[in-house]
Amino acid sequence: MESKTLLLVVLGAWLQSLTASRGGVAAADRNDFLDIETKFALRTPEDTADDTCHLVPGVVESVANCHFNHSSKTFVVIHGWTVTGMYESWVPKLVAALYKREPDSNVIVVDWLLRAQQHYPVSAGYTKLVGKDVARFINWMEEEFNYPLDNVHLLGYSLGAHAAGIAGSLTNRKVNRITGLDPAGPNFEYAEAPSRLSPDDADFVDVLHTFTRGSPGRSIGIQQPVGHVDIYPNGGTFQPGCNIGEAIRVIAERGLGDVDQLVKCSHERSIHLFIDSLLNEENPSKAYRCTSKEAFEKGLCLSCRKNRCNNLGYEINKVRAKRSSKMYLKTRAQMPYKVFHYQVKIHFSGTESQTQTNQAFEISLYGTVAESENIPFTLPEVSTNKTYSFLIYTEVDIGELLMMKLKWNSDSYFSWADWWGSPSFTIAKIRGVPDLRHPCVLRLEKRFQNMTQTNASNSCSVLVVVAFGGTSFSGNLEERGLLPGLAGDQVHICEEV
Repeated sequence: MESKTLLLVVLGAWLQSLTASRGGVAAADRNDFLDIETKFALRTPEDTADDTCHLVPGVVESVANCHFNHSSKTFVVIHGWTVTGMYESWVPKLVAALYKREPDSNVIVVDWLLRAQQHYPVSAGYTKLVGKDVARFINWMEEEFNYPLDNVHLLGYSLGAHAAGIAGSLTNRKVNRITGLDPAGPNFEYAEAPSRLSPDDADFVDVLHTFTRGSPGRSIGIQQPVGHVDIYPNGGTFQPGCNIGEAIRVIAERGLGDVDQLVKCSHERSIHLFIDSLLNEENPSKAYRCTSKEAFEKGLCLSCRKNRCNNLGYEINKVRAKRSSKMYLKTRAQMPYKVFHYQVKIHFSGTESQTQTNQAFEISLYGTVAESENIPFTLPEVSTNKTYSFLIYTEVDIGELLMMKLKWNSDSYFSWADWWGSPSFTIAKIRGVPDLRHPCVLRLEKRFQNMTQTNASNSCSVLVVVAFGGTSFSGNLEERGLLPGLAGDQVHICEEV
């Protein structure tokens, strides 16, 4: 009797082993993943807002039941800290944008809401467990279905960015890409690389920093570069449309219901910038490598040579350097966010040394397609015999730049009479993207305030017009006598360099 019992036990163990070897859903496989609390929902283009079908690690049928596409890309979206314990409104928007750009792809939303709803330090600590869960899920997909990790793109927001980084560091092989959307700063600014997002976590890591205002370690978004390419829109601090004035306006119109949205406006802008890159693929925003945001504000970095510029978002060029590359750009307050950047240099000349502060100007740009007029800017300091460089940007594409009008809004404390006998105002150089050579420089003195006299060379590519005080300009170039003997079609536009 004992021998028969032993035979039955051995037979049962053999059948269980056979089931597991054939890729079934044996209890042993499920038990290997029972400690995973994180959930993985494969959303569909038809229902981007609901988690209707879950991929369950260890349960092979769940992958087939959710109609996972084994031959397409997979996007894994990881949310951040939450106060409500619910998905935020950006999640279905990002899912929909990913499907619109890549219709045959798989978009998986990672649900760690229970852990993300705790006090921030507790939730920050949970990113290690969430990252481990995500890595185990990805490894299982690769081992069970031979799914290539080169097809995997992780997108993490805030705390989710660090969970994505930890996941990438624990997979059997590196995933193709991780995009960090304003990775969280507190508890991570000074953390070692294995505990946060870092360039080693994927074949390529790109990061958007949109809310880094404050001292290191206390800013909502991490300040240090943590990817191969780190982009800081609008300097990485406050974003357009997220200021206090806008907050007061929204509260007046909608009440206090949207206050939480205003608090995280700049933080969440990273997501909407990426969504914009998915939806407006033909006009990607361009970011520029620069040593600092102060240098960028001076317009010193508008070059695309030697990988000095790159696309923001989905179509970024995967440039891997030994050191993280910090890049900057300006944006609009609303989608589409793209603007067009220009560098302007002004040289002030005079025989007496003078310095004035906070001088207001207006600049207008006229191009082959459109024009952008009366763009205000202020120079903190204006001194004689010095050159000043600054950045301006337009929200419309003016085409190739043909003419620039500059107006000095001098106040009662500083007028042209303050300069030496025959004051002059020289535009030394103007640069844009693409770079322009041979600008047409008009040296206008006080006696030319009526703007009807000057000389211009027919080799210039850009006409620069300077208006003093309340002088205004309008009309055709030839009619105003600004290009004597030079027809409009003879204004040369240089090729991109």
